[in-house]
Amino acid sequence: MTDRIRWGLLGAGGIAGTFAENLIAEGLHIQAVAARDGAKAQAFADRFGIPTAHAGYQALVDDPDVDAVYVNTTHNFHAEHALLAIEAGKPVLVEKAFTVTAAQARRVADAARTRGVFAMEAMWTRFLPSTGFVRERIADGSIGEVRAVITDHSQKLNPDPAGRLHNPLLAGGALLDLGVYNVSFALDLLGAPSDIVARGTLTATGVDGEVSMVLTHAGGARSEAHTTMLSAGPSRGVVIGTDGYLELDGAFYNWTTVRRYTGRQELAETFEPQRTSRGMHFQALQVERCLREGLTESPRLTLDDSIAVMEVLDELRRQVGCVLPEDG
Repeated sequence: MTDRIRWGLLGAGGIAGTFAENLIAEGLHIQAVAARDGAKAQAFADRFGIPTAHAGYQALVDDPDVDAVYVNTTHNFHAEHALLAIEAGKPVLVEKAFTVTAAQARRVADAARTRGVFAMEAMWTRFLPSTGFVRERIADGSIGEVRAVITDHSQKLNPDPAGRLHNPLLAGGALLDLGVYNVSFALDLLGAPSDIVARGTLTATGVDGEVSMVLTHAGGARSEAHTTMLSAGPSRGVVIGTDGYLELDGAFYNWTTVRRYTGRQELAETFEPQRTSRGMHFQALQVERCLREGLTESPRLTLDDSIAVMEVLDELRRQVGCVLPEDG
């Protein structure tokens, strides 16, 4: 591995374009991109000035000039492609949701740990300065003991029943695409829940279109969340403590503004993001930092953390009746 970490993108879809644009803007290096269609990979490489385009994913993970792999294919392929990179000995950053099921997440984690290869979920929210501010204000006692985390993630996404989001074979549904943010944010602040209650609505194709959830965490703290891909919403967040609260502007999972209020509802402090890009580079920088330190997991987002999120998503889907092929 060189001093400069050379990224390889396994997949050349929309999120890969956002990731590439962001990393390049922040001075990180992308060495290669791969797609099943070599022409698509070449067009992507030409668009972003990436040196190498591969036809097929095996060629990417075998590329000696690639130091770390970013898996960004559809959810149903996350586990397969993460395992492909791990088998080749390549550190891997896997787009959220980490996998389709917790069982798949455990297989990826077991493989990475057995081979001693770095693996991490690309839950970029955990590495944003705005999230850091939230965690700092909780840790320093500014809002007292956290009793509730309330979030909304509502987007009106492609309604085409033949599209990816409505296709069970592609692990569609609101939870794996949007609700994963609500769940990951809640578990980041409150830990894994002891009780889960969910109600939801399925689309005509049988995937979850909208879901509301209440999770009970340690000490009786609760997280409440709503997610839908059928309608737009504010996508804001609130963290309520015994001595104050934090308001996160929409979208709460983004590099956003956070306001701290006292227990008397007086504005005490405002975190204003100094954006230089969307902020997806922070997770990449975390990977690079871990690799330089010889770590095989990020202490900020461990593999067990991602497994815990997938366990909650499994139960939420079960309660609302969304069954995917990967559920067995």
